[in-house]
Amino acid sequence: MSPKDTASSEKSGGSSAFTPARIAVLVLAVLVVVFIFENTRQVKIRLLIPEVTMPLWMALAAVAVIGAICGGYFVRRRRK
Repeated sequence: MSPKDTASSEKSGGSSAFTPARIAVLVLAVLVVVFIFENTRQVKIRLLIPEVTMPLWMALAAVAVIGAICGGYFVRRRRK
């Protein structure tokens, strides 16, 4: 194959869907899910004034979702 053929095949989809960054994010996501579901006991959480009792996994999942939304917002904002 000529270099021209090789370059065109890489651009047209010859690249792998599993880049090191995607693998790292996938591993991190799996670790977060495992961490959340390993912590299932009830805890008291104080939100400024009210004190609520809820499963720890629910609080961790809420914080993870809020963090993902904030991270996505800042990444999108930086690209523009």
